[in-house]
Amino acid sequence: MTTTEELVAQVNKILDDIGIDMDGLFETFDIPSISFRLKENLSLLQELEDDLSRRVGETTPSAGFSDKKNKDPHIQWIYKKKRNRVLALERLRAAITAHKMALALISANYTFFMGKKLMTLRELTRENVERIKAVPNPVQLGRVEVLPHLAYSGDVLRLLARESVDVRESFKFIKGKLREKGTVRNRGIRIEVEYWENNRLKKARLDLPTDADIEAELRQRYGRRFRWRVLSFVKTRGVLINNHYTVDNLALAYSILDPENGARKLGLDLFRYYFLTSENDRESLGLYPDIRLCIDCHYSIFDLPFADEKGFRTGHGSMLLIRKCEMEKALVGRRKDIANVPNHLLGGVLLYGMSEYSEDKVAELLGIQADELVEAVKKFVISGLHKRLFADTKKFEKFMPKSDKAKQFLALLQG
Repeated sequence: MTTTEELVAQVNKILDDIGIDMDGLFETFDIPSISFRLKENLSLLQELEDDLSRRVGETTPSAGFSDKKNKDPHIQWIYKKKRNRVLALERLRAAITAHKMALALISANYTFFMGKKLMTLRELTRENVERIKAVPNPVQLGRVEVLPHLAYSGDVLRLLARESVDVRESFKFIKGKLREKGTVRNRGIRIEVEYWENNRLKKARLDLPTDADIEAELRQRYGRRFRWRVLSFVKTRGVLINNHYTVDNLALAYSILDPENGARKLGLDLFRYYFLTSENDRESLGLYPDIRLCIDCHYSIFDLPFADEKGFRTGHGSMLLIRKCEMEKALVGRRKDIANVPNHLLGGVLLYGMSEYSEDKVAELLGIQADELVEAVKKFVISGLHKRLFADTKKFEKFMPKSDKAKQFLALLQG
């Protein structure tokens, strides 16, 4: 049986080899070959991760290693050994996340055939991979161009060190956006007040508007003897992606892909991801591990794709996504009425209804076909769901049936 130090050395060697091999594989960009190699790598890395995590546990690097006052070389050696183990485990997990993201991206954007037979990623073998053909799907999720830039070796910082200053600055900017906590604008402030009444100290809680004169309001209610404190003002709802391996891989890939506009491209891809998929899709896709299934607050990364639009207001992208998630929940149990409208077109219909965008603009923004979107809108109108989801249905009037017979049929359908 190998020692833990030998296993750590083995892990680092394998990850170095994977980094070199994957660079060469992407020169041809043969999707079936890439998929097979990723699948084989992932299987090996997961076995190593199981073994190493069992030996190392969930510990973090100890601060004692950097304690300059401690000169005992034996203790320093123990700290160094412990740190090397943890860093190898972190590197391994980053590499596993990169492989999972790449395989999910390929699965979402390609369909595999061997002749006329439909194949899955699991069915790829060394014997049949050369006979497999990858056909691009009509709707793109994520961005296939980032595949060569994910951290398959798990060493994000070493890969970043090879790049230019522009790439490093872009990496920091994107990572900052993805680690930003979402916020909700409160309409008021909840405060706690302590005041005297009949020589007794009492407490009360109040909700006041954010622009209220708090001192004047409390003086009017409780006289001059009181004190108060804010209980809640701006709520935080956590980060968009609660997985630092995912964040590191996305920041690295998009900053290398386009140092100038990488953050905007990522914001657009994430925006499309939410509109083109349902909540059930997002739960199973694995495109962005540990991303929120639904958006319920403002994240500034969703504003980047719209910042150049006329009349842009902060929170525009997030508000569209919040409304989309709310409408998804409102459609639970009613999806059968539009069963022949796929999720990516339904997302386009909802975006068309809730925004001022035309059909062509929605199709361009989401990367879908305009004629297919129009047909989906017509089916949506016939179902009558536009009246249930939207207060203002003027945008849908031009898609209403024109003939009297069609209108009567529509009235019967809607009860």
